[in-house]
Amino acid sequence: MPRDTPRGPDRGTSRTPARTSPRTTSRTASRTKKSPATFRRTFLTGFGTGLGTGFGTGFGTGLGKAFRTAFRTRVRRPGPVRSAELPARPGHPYRRALGMAGVVLAGAWLGLLVVGSVRVPVGPMDTSMTLRASLSGGTKINVSPLGALELDTHTAPIRLDVDVEQLDPVRSQALVKHPERISGLQDEVARDVGRGTLDLAVRSCAAVVVGAGTLGLVVYRRPRRAVAAGGLALALLVTSGATALATWRPGAVLEPRFSGLLTSAPSVVGDARSIVSEFDVYQQELARLVTNVTKLYDATSTLPAYRPDASTLRVLHVSDIHLNPASWKIVASLVEQYAIDVIVDTGDTMDHGSAAENGFLDPVEHLGAPYVWVRGNHDSRTTQRYLERMRDVHVLDEGRAVTVAGVRFAGTGDPTFTPDRSTPAGGDAANRMAGIRLASTLRDQRSAGTPVDIAVVHQPAAARETDGTVPMVLAGHYHRQETRTLPLGTRMRLEGSTGGGGLRAVEGKKPDPVEASVLYLDRDTRRLQAWDEIELGGLGLSTAEVSRHLAEENRPGATPPERVP
Repeated sequence: MPRDTPRGPDRGTSRTPARTSPRTTSRTASRTKKSPATFRRTFLTGFGTGLGTGFGTGFGTGLGKAFRTAFRTRVRRPGPVRSAELPARPGHPYRRALGMAGVVLAGAWLGLLVVGSVRVPVGPMDTSMTLRASLSGGTKINVSPLGALELDTHTAPIRLDVDVEQLDPVRSQALVKHPERISGLQDEVARDVGRGTLDLAVRSCAAVVVGAGTLGLVVYRRPRRAVAAGGLALALLVTSGATALATWRPGAVLEPRFSGLLTSAPSVVGDARSIVSEFDVYQQELARLVTNVTKLYDATSTLPAYRPDASTLRVLHVSDIHLNPASWKIVASLVEQYAIDVIVDTGDTMDHGSAAENGFLDPVEHLGAPYVWVRGNHDSRTTQRYLERMRDVHVLDEGRAVTVAGVRFAGTGDPTFTPDRSTPAGGDAANRMAGIRLASTLRDQRSAGTPVDIAVVHQPAAARETDGTVPMVLAGHYHRQETRTLPLGTRMRLEGSTGGGGLRAVEGKKPDPVEASVLYLDRDTRRLQAWDEIELGGLGLSTAEVSRHLAEENRPGATPPERVP
């Protein structure tokens, strides 16, 4: 008899719980939609992880890692899936702030990069103005193909770049045919620049807002956060602009830094400096700069008020090399690029004046120009005798005079010898006496009908004693460039250190610059017309600056002074 199966109260209603396979759980989790809070948390985690890598290997790599981490992070949950939403866990406030700062900076940078420039016709030229992120600020004017002018106009985290793209042939020819229009070019350029900078400011504001807002929307997927990112970017740009206005220096055109071809540097820098002497405000300076750049592109003129030609005598003044072997390559390069006729070295070529150092002087014979030299307080008689035996080297001492490349030089060596950098008692007095003896020789030369054009000494104490006996005297010793007219009319030029202070420069925290000067002399009168001061970065630096200076009698509107006989 079959047994009856007992029927409980739940028979037919109870069910065995279904097992959920790991594959099913994984597939369900992968289909789960991330909430905005989850997405934000995972993105910020990825951004925080990638930010450290970004600073080490590039911001682009770090930002890419942040996006990949955000989009690829999977949400892991233990046990069965009961809800498609995860409770939003607020991130650390510093992490959120760091993420927002990264979004604002990256978005603003991308916005400026894409649409943050404007094309502006300035007078006869087509230019492009752009705002760039910068640690030091300033203004950079790119004049292709000559190079660039960098002006320290302001201190702010933004830099103004002005690219001179091309010269409009129609507008430039109109200026050539109607020179009277140049008088009104200043106002025209001022209007063009004002309109261009205003347009650039408006467009830059829109660019940073759109860039930061768009990136904020992509990252946070919330309009409120996107608006906050755009507002912060706008506040950042406005603050930077206010800082630039507060630190604006119109006189920065007085000290331009030139980069590009060294042979073209005098043309651009000379024009910029001559502009400043005639105008007081920046708009006027900029207007004249544009006018002169126009002339640079014109085939008839590429230089300011003074233009050396093939008949001009070029003298390279060097001093205080102090045993720096790199100086010879610099001197040889300047001789070649400037077509130098004669080199004048005002001493301290050596450091200790020992016989073991004499081999350092061997390149002098191969510099490509005659070499006129006087002894400095770091040069010994041994050094002098070694140079006297060299070909095309003219050693001046005890008032000896020599004519080189049509210029008559006379000079005397330093009577003191201090290789240990000591200051001997009566050193200045000894140099003054040497200068007095040289002045007497210069007067004798003039009485004999062979006047000296340039006197050469090492120390300024000796140079000052030649006042009234020679048109110009060259010296060194102080490691700085200086030009002054002495009371009786003699122009005294002091040269800096062409060796950048020599090998002893490693002892100081700040290296001395490498300095030299190119003097332009009239071939008929042998008088100074203009000079270029050249300054190269010292030990460990790679900068170059060239500035053009005009003698007083060659400046526009100047009255020629009485010349020293």
